[in-house]
Amino acid sequence: MTSTTDAASRGGRPLPPRFVRPSITTFLGYLIGLAVLVWSIQGSGWSMTAMLDGVPALMDFLSRAWPPSLTRIDTLSQALVQTFQMAIVGTVAGVVLSVPLAILAARGLLAGRIVNGLARAVIAFFRTVPDLVWALIFVIAVGLGPFAGTLAIAVDTAGFCGRFFAEAMEDTDKGPVESLRAQGVRRLDTIFCAVIPAAMPAFITTTLFALEKSTRSSVILGLVGAGGIGLELKVAMDMFDYPTAATVILMVFGLVMLVEQAGSWARGRIIG
Repeated sequence: MTSTTDAASRGGRPLPPRFVRPSITTFLGYLIGLAVLVWSIQGSGWSMTAMLDGVPALMDFLSRAWPPSLTRIDTLSQALVQTFQMAIVGTVAGVVLSVPLAILAARGLLAGRIVNGLARAVIAFFRTVPDLVWALIFVIAVGLGPFAGTLAIAVDTAGFCGRFFAEAMEDTDKGPVESLRAQGVRRLDTIFCAVIPAAMPAFITTTLFALEKSTRSSVILGLVGAGGIGLELKVAMDMFDYPTAATVILMVFGLVMLVEQAGSWARGRIIG
C-alpha cells in the first residue's frame, strides 16, 4: 500500500519531521519529568477552583481601580524618574564590577583554575541570591531609600553580566591572542587589546538586557523600602487606593516598554 508520505516524497516535497521512537532510557526520563511536574503542581497549590473563585474579586479590583487617578501624578512621576535612575546607576555599577570578575572567571585567559573557580563562585553567589533579598540586606545596612535598591541592582547585575562576559571572552578567536603573546605582550595587555574588543558586541547586548532587567527589578525593590515607584505602589495597595495603584502600574508598564524598545533600537544600531 502506498502511504501519503511516500507519495509526497516522490513528488519532490520534503517529508515532514517525525518523532523518533524513544529508547527505554529516554522514556523513563519522560516519566520522571512528568512525575516531577505533577509533584510540583501539588506542592504549588495549583487549583482551577481557586482561580475561578478569584475571578469575582479580580473583577471587583479592576472596577474599583478604573479609571486611574491622576491626583498625585507629579509625585508619582518623580518616583518613576527615581526608579529609572536607580536602574541606570545600578546597572553601570554592576557592569563595572562584573568586568574584573569575568576576566578572573574566564578559563585560559589570565588566572589559573583555582582563581577561575573562586571568581565563578562569587559570580554565582551574586546571581543566585534574588535581588529582593539583596535589597533587604542593604536596607538593613544603609537604611531605607533608593541607595539600598541601587546597591541591590548593582550586585544582581554583576552576577548576571559576570557570567555572560566570561563566556563571551572564552568564545573569542584565540588567534590574535596567541599572536600577541608570541611577540611577548603581557597577558593583561592581550585581554584589553584583543579579547575585550572581540567580545564587545556581546558585552553591549548583555548590558542592554541587564538595563531592561534592572528597570523591572527596581520597581519590585520599592516594595521592601528600597525607594522608587514600587514604594508608592505598596502604599496605594495597603491603603486600598486602587485608582492610584492602577496609575502606578500603567506608568511602570510604559517605562518598561520604553526601555525595551530603546534597547532593541540600540542593539540594532550598534550590533547591526
